[in-house]
Amino acid sequence: MVKCINFTASRDWCLSRSFGSAGLKSTTTTLHDGDTSIHCWIPKTYKPNKPNLILVHGIGANAKWQWDPIISRVTPLYNVYVPDLLFYGDSYTTRMDRTEQFQAECVMRALEHVGLTGKFNLVGLSYGGFVGYSMAVQFPEVVERVVIIGSGVTLDSDIDVEEGLFSANNIKDAANILLAQTPEKTRELLKISFYKPLNPKLAPSCLIKDFIEEMNIDYFEEKKECIEAVQKDRKFSDLPKNTQPTLIIWGENDAIFPLELGNRLKSHLGDSAELVVLKKTGHAINMEQPKELCRLFKMFFIDQSLPKDENVGGGSRFGLGFGMKHAEWHAHCPYLGITKSATHSGFHTDESWKRFALNIRTLAHLI
Repeated sequence: MVKCINFTASRDWCLSRSFGSAGLKSTTTTLHDGDTSIHCWIPKTYKPNKPNLILVHGIGANAKWQWDPIISRVTPLYNVYVPDLLFYGDSYTTRMDRTEQFQAECVMRALEHVGLTGKFNLVGLSYGGFVGYSMAVQFPEVVERVVIIGSGVTLDSDIDVEEGLFSANNIKDAANILLAQTPEKTRELLKISFYKPLNPKLAPSCLIKDFIEEMNIDYFEEKKECIEAVQKDRKFSDLPKNTQPTLIIWGENDAIFPLELGNRLKSHLGDSAELVVLKKTGHAINMEQPKELCRLFKMFFIDQSLPKDENVGGGSRFGLGFGMKHAEWHAHCPYLGITKSATHSGFHTDESWKRFALNIRTLAHLI
């Protein structure tokens, strides 16, 4: 009988080697009199002539899994810092605060502890966008420019659910899929994260169970509480405005955080923000469009400019993307795949095992 290898542990080891080869080293910082520990990848050699870049990951696995598609492309241009948020990797706290504001404060203090001085640029991916946005608001004196990728920071927990923006009743109900504990729930997640996903039926249960055991079981309740804290009594009208130039990047076919939330953030921030919509792209932008992300980062952080109303790399359009009405999004991009998706007619199974090795990393990038 053929047994599955420990794919997740092997992959995680390879990712550590990849980060090391990209010029990063692993560090751990203790905060709050030992109550909190933050793990972070930092430059082996700091170069003052480079801009500083912080990459903040989303819900799922540790930061390596989510940023590996771009890490070798960004380290030559920036001093890159990649923290693990609380309850991911080796980061944890015994304190009870689960808000993105607390996550932001912990990341900031850890960066100070490892010697980061001066201003830095910031990228927040999905749930990491909540944390990154909070960092920009809390620490405007050091956060210079901000990129928000597919993150529903403008979510209104009551109105959006009531008007049908999401198929799920609320984000709390979605936690069992976002932190999938069974192969069946995991396949649902795989199905909705990509624009062109692997057929979930082709994902072997033994590999999925291996991933769950390695990445989703530890701190499950704490991670669930973080998801709940994001939407608890969340009012769009209470959202502060960050003052930094902000680039908003969204997948046109995002089935987790619909494009309307990106449009809303652009309107909220006004002239200080620019919205880029990537065509034929779902929620897992870091997996589907890594080269395009790096191109946009360079334009925004280094060149400090973005072309308006023209295509870049054949995969994006610039300017305010006008979203669909709530009811249309309910049918077109169903939240968590509870209803049938209208964004594609089938699954692509070419090179299925290769695609599985790539697509299973979607488990590391959820909200």
